[in-house]
Amino acid sequence: MESYTRYERARIIGARALQISMGAPLLINTTKVEPLEIALEEFEQNVIPITVKRT
Repeated sequence: MESYTRYERARIIGARALQISMGAPLLINTTKVEPLEIALEEFEQNVIPITVKRT
């Protein structure tokens, strides 16, 4: 897994949690219900399709 700064990590998880709360399909099987918890689990499993472009 790529090394992210704490700001990048927060932005990725927050963006994914927003997507989930708006009805996006889940990328993992989980028993969690809260979008933020699901996004955290997806991040830990490295399945979120969001990349960071650094200049």
